[in-house]
Amino acid sequence: MKRSKRYQEAQATVERTGPFEVEEGVDLLKKMPAAKFDETVEIVLRLGIDPRKSDQMVRGSFSLPNGIGKSRTVIVFAEGEDAETARQAGADEVGGPDLAKKIQDGWMDFDVAVAKPSMMRHVGKLGKILGPQGKMPSPKAGTVTDNLSEAVKEFKAGKIEFRADPAGNLHAPMGKRSFETKALGENVRAFLDHIRAVRPAAVKGAYILKGTLSTSMSPGVQIVV
Repeated sequence: MKRSKRYQEAQATVERTGPFEVEEGVDLLKKMPAAKFDETVEIVLRLGIDPRKSDQMVRGSFSLPNGIGKSRTVIVFAEGEDAETARQAGADEVGGPDLAKKIQDGWMDFDVAVAKPSMMRHVGKLGKILGPQGKMPSPKAGTVTDNLSEAVKEFKAGKIEFRADPAGNLHAPMGKRSFETKALGENVRAFLDHIRAVRPAAVKGAYILKGTLSTSMSPGVQIVV
């Protein structure tokens, strides 16, 4: 696969193979040639889980200590007083069957969907649409909740959702390249601590096998996990 000149220059800045300490890895990324936009710094973890087994699935949500550098578009499935509560908390779109219909018709211009438990009778029909996009509300991800106000405010502020893919890899944003090294390092370390804390009891042996940091347009840098 032919790589761009900028990508090859980025690879050349890494003088040795990792793993690197988190902050050292972040510094390496920031020394690489930058894209023309503020790239997202992402982490990929290779987990020693069997994602085919429900008792080994790693999924949830987490508020990074320094956020992710942007406000997210949050929609809420709610009606009546709950709908007004969601709007006051800053939800970008609120509705019930009408909102579900809008999504069924192809609208997907949002980052996070939150739902009142009683609204899942409408949201459940959207599983085949929202599931593959990673946007299906779930109690484990904190997006099916009675506390709509708190959920909306947290996700608007950059609370992230994560879920291991079918190969046992977990991807998550850690912030923007423009963040200070310290802020990105704190986000990465806090996230790693959280992933360790939610280790499924059914997982035996090594749990976090490998970790890599990269920006939207850079090669990966392996870090100590």
